[in-house]
Amino acid sequence: MKFLEYTPLDRLNDFLSHVNFGERTIKGCLEAYSCKHTGTDKKLSLSLEHEILDYLGKSSDTDSSSPADYLLSRSSRKTLIYLVLTLYHMYPDYDFSLMRAHQFFTEESWDSFKQIFDTYMFEASKEWVETNGGNSLLEVLYKALDEVVRLSECEIYSYNPDCHVDPFLEKGSIWSFNFFFYNRKLKCVVSFRFCCVSNLVADAFLVDDMSYNDDGEIFDDMDM
Repeated sequence: MKFLEYTPLDRLNDFLSHVNFGERTIKGCLEAYSCKHTGTDKKLSLSLEHEILDYLGKSSDTDSSSPADYLLSRSSRKTLIYLVLTLYHMYPDYDFSLMRAHQFFTEESWDSFKQIFDTYMFEASKEWVETNGGNSLLEVLYKALDEVVRLSECEIYSYNPDCHVDPFLEKGSIWSFNFFFYNRKLKCVVSFRFCCVSNLVADAFLVDDMSYNDDGEIFDDMDM
């Protein structure tokens, strides 16, 4: 997997990096990756393949109608592996190898994504128009994604892990969504995560961290 730079995504990222509404802030980030293996990707993909096959072997013994039946297809397993490898590159210090990724990924449509985006990004979309004018935030997003991964050929997935295995979750998070747009032909995937964070909670954590650091400095100065 290789990080790819695209100017249309950069413009959106600049805007979504910090949209402040006083008591809360909306954040978003788009990242594009090539699905060609680099570095340790091959080793990781083989490990994930074995993990999936092991899970399928166990699930077939207990449930003949498992929700993971789609993983019986090699192309479906390959898609899942690319998605998990993308997560690895986004969060290199986080271990995804132990999670049951198929439980967290759900196939979506553009319409289902649009419904979520329109509902939760309404304020950010309004701010975009007031700041930039012209096309709506969703229209600009669609055009950028289409330029990178050709949306008409894309598979769209949402990623909804349990909170204790969610590297995306920020302190003070009110809501959070993670989507992946994957084009098999182009061997390219774009991740899009957006969330809303309470500034009150985030500021409280910052004060606590500063107090903790100050206490540590006091004790460091004391002769024990």
